[in-house]
Amino acid sequence: MAERCGWCGQDPLYVAYHDTEWGVPDRDPRALWEKLVLDGFQAGLSWITILRKREAFRAAFAGFDPEVIAGWGPTEVERLLQDPGIVRHRGKIEATITNAQAYLGIEAAQGFSPYLWGFVGDAPLQNRWQSLAEVPAQTDISRALSRDLKARGFKFCGPTIVYAFMQATGMVNDHLVTCPSHARVARLA
Repeated sequence: MAERCGWCGQDPLYVAYHDTEWGVPDRDPRALWEKLVLDGFQAGLSWITILRKREAFRAAFAGFDPEVIAGWGPTEVERLLQDPGIVRHRGKIEATITNAQAYLGIEAAQGFSPYLWGFVGDAPLQNRWQSLAEVPAQTDISRALSRDLKARGFKFCGPTIVYAFMQATGMVNDHLVTCPSHARVARLA
C-alpha cells in the first residue's frame, strides 16, 4: 500500500494539510501571498507550529489583506508583539508589512500570481522523488525567485523558504512517487 510523504507524520492537522493542500497548484494571488508570509514566519520553527497558529495569524493580520497591512506602522507591530496566538518576532512582523507593500507593487505591475508562476514556466514542475533524502532544500529556481523577491523589497524569503513555498503552493510537485497524492496533484497540473 502506498504511504504518504514521511514528513507529515500522524498529526491529524498535518495529515489533512498534506492530503488536501500541500502541492495543490494555487494561483490565487492573496492565498499565495499569505502562504509566502507564513513560510517566512516558519523559518527556524516547524511547519506544524504555523499550521496550529494559522487561524490566529489570519485574525491578527486582517485576513492577510495586503492593502490593509501595507499601511500598518509601529502601533500595529506593538499590538502583534503582544498576541500570544502568533509567532511574536519583531523582524518577521515588520517584514510582513514591507512584504505587503512589495506585493502591492508586483500585483499592480503584472499580477502576483503570473509573476510567481512565470518562474516555473506557468506550469507545475513534476518531480519524481523516491525518498525524502532526494528532495532538495532549495533549487536554482528558488534561488532566482528569492533574489528577485528581495530585489523587489521582500524579506524573509531566502531560497529555502521560497522552495518550501513552491512546494506548498504546487509550483513544484514534491510528493514522493510512493505517496497517493503524487498522481492526484500531477493531474491538477
